[in-house]
Formats: sequence, C-alpha cells, structure tokens
Amino acid sequence: MLQQLIHRFLHRRHFWRHASFSEVAELYASRTMRIFALRLISVFTSVYLYQEGYSLIFLALFWGGFYLLKVPFALPAAKIAARYGPKHGTLISNIVSAVAMILLPFVSNNEYAIYPLIGWLILQAFSGVLNDLCYLIDFSKVKHSEHAGKEIGYMNIVEKLASAVSPLLGGALAFVAGPESVMVLSAIFFLLSAVPLLQTPEQTKTHHRLNFRGFPWRATWRTFVAESSVGFDVFATGNVWTLFLAVIIFDGFSDVVYAQIGAVMSVTVFIGFIASYMYGRIIDSRKGGELMKASVLANSGLHALRPFVATPVGVVLTNIINEAATTGYAMPFMRGMFDTADISGRRIEYLFIIEMVVNFGAALAAVTFATALWIAGDTAGFNAFFFATAIATLVIAVPRFALYRR
Repeated sequence: MLQQLIHRFLHRRHFWRHASFSEVAELYASRTMRIFALRLISVFTSVYLYQEGYSLIFLALFWGGFYLLKVPFALPAAKIAARYGPKHGTLISNIVSAVAMILLPFVSNNEYAIYPLIGWLILQAFSGVLNDLCYLIDFSKVKHSEHAGKEIGYMNIVEKLASAVSPLLGGALAFVAGPESVMVLSAIFFLLSAVPLLQTPEQTKTHHRLNFRGFPWRATWRTFVAESSVGFDVFATGNVWTLFLAVIIFDGFSDVVYAQIGAVMSVTVFIGFIASYMYGRIIDSRKGGELMKASVLANSGLHALRPFVATPVGVVLTNIINEAATTGYAMPFMRGMFDTADISGRRIEYLFIIEMVVNFGAALAAVTFATALWIAGDTAGFNAFFFATAIATLVIAVPRFALYRR
C-alpha cells in the first residue's frame, strides 16, 4: 500500500525518467520502512542502556566500538553488494537487523548482559553498513541525472516522515508498555522493509569484483575528508544530543523520558518537508554549492549553542534549526557525491570508501566524547564535545564537487 501511494503521488512528476518509476517507488517504500524501524528504537537505545546503569563513558566507548566495527565491515558489505546486487544486500541487512533487535531486550546490567550487548553491537554494525551501502548504490543507479536534486528531495521527505512518526510512536509505546515492546515492533518492520525491493530484478550489474586500479583519488579525496566530518556530525546529533536531553534536560531514569524525547524529536517534520522540497529545486538549479556552504556554517554555529539549551522549548527550537541546516548540507552533498560516483567509473568502490570514512569519523567523535567526559565530567564534558563538534563539522564544506563548478 505504501508503495502504491508513493507511485500515485510522484509518478506524474517523473514522466521524464528513462527507467521504470516502479523501481524508484520500491526504493522509496523500502527506505521509509527501514528508517521507521531504525528510528523507532535507535533514538532510545542510549537512554535504555543509561537506565540500565551503564555510565556515559561506557556508552561513548560502546558507540565508538559500534562505528569502528563498521569500517572493516564495509569490505564484506561491498563484496555482497557487488556480487549479489544492492536489493539482495538489503534483504540480508534487514534480516540481520531483526535478529539484533531480538537480542536487545536481554541487555541489563548484570554479569551476563555483556553477551547480548556484544551480539547486538556486531549484528547491527554489519547490518547498518550493508544497508547504507546498498541504498547508496541503488539510488545512485536509478536516479535521473538531470533531476537528481528533486529526487533526493522526495526521498528526504519520505525519510523525514518516517523519522518524525517513529520516535513519537516509539516513545509513547515505550512509556505505556516498556521499551522492550518497541524493540519487537522494530524487528517486524525491519523484515517488512525488504519486501518492496524483491518485486523487480537488480538494476546494477551483479558478480562485479572490486577493482581500485586507476581509481581517481585526486578527484575524490576531498569528499572522503569531508565525509569523515559528516560522521562526526551524525554521532553528535544522533547519539550525544539524545543523551544530553535524557541526562541534562529531562528525567533520564523514568519511562516518561521516552515520550518526552520522542515528542521533541518529531515536531520538526514540517520543517523537513518544506526544506527538502525547496532544497531539491535549489540543487537542480545549480546552486547546491552555495546552499551546502551556508548550511555547514549554520550547522556549526548550532552545535556551539547546544550547551546553552536548558528548556524543552529550547530543545524544540534547536531541533528545528538543526533540521533545516542538516538537510541544507546533506542534500547537495549527496547530489555531488552521486555525480562523482557516476563520473568516477568506480561507483561501488567510491561509495565503499565513503561508507568507511563516515563511520571512522563517527568513531573518532565517540572517542572525543569519552575523553571529554573523562577529563571534565558529565555536564562540562557535554559542553566541551559540542564545542569541538562545531569546529570539526566545518570540514564538511571542503569538497569541490565538479557538479557545482560546471
């Protein structure tokens, strides 16, 4: 049903596409359910572990290990995508994620808790890198070269819808029935998200072998440097900000915190819709480079202001500004990245390295957060990390995408 709704809404806007629009509708539907399943629980994983008695430094190092594992996992993920195709890779990824979600309720702070926690860490790290890589390869292949900005905008809209609804629903369900119920629901949606992609054959060539001979390093190295800074931003916004809300703003040891965080995370949905649509048009009008640079500056400034947020109203305003700024740099960055993948002649190899460096950047951010907590304590550690993030995220503006120089 979701796929049919997407098809009816967007088909007439894509009459110019050479490939069948059903392929894009399938990708949109699958990505929406995947994001819904992921955001249903990912927003609350740190809070859940914090309530179980794990320290902030442990959580920082835990997430550091999670992202660091994804770096070597990118190689088998790339081989799976190259050999079997991104659709089949997505299916494998979602099954692995469903199994990982079943392990999470067994995590509690006792002598045996570390085993299901390690199991979840390994499975979810592999699943995450495999799914992200397969999504990038698939979307890069089926997008339309002249209107990719608009298509990224539409994809961003459906992702924002899932990202807005899932924390609200997950928070309410965790408050009423406990966080374990959300984990079970997440596992179900992980399995369902692979179904739409199985209705058509692979669009990329299968049985491909990775080959880095003649790889255009000079044309791509700036992208890799910037992508590591994107990983820093992802960890700060997705992990540390959630912990900041639970520890500093709300009561982190009550189940009501799930509903509170879910509510403040979901209110930005309309900003995300509007920004995604407007930015898509700006990118297709060849002004994506200017949009990216301005948004990087806004995002950096927002990180520097996060330590001064002290009320729920301030949290909502911060999330709104973050939504506009992050979307503002992410969409033109992705458009430039896809263009580079097209002209590089090494699509899978290029996106494989992208996946490695973004997770390395997130792991580096986690180590930075743990160090700040160890040296300065909880509150001052949060503040120091956000100031460090404000500096680190300026590097996102480094790449000189050929698309924006034409």
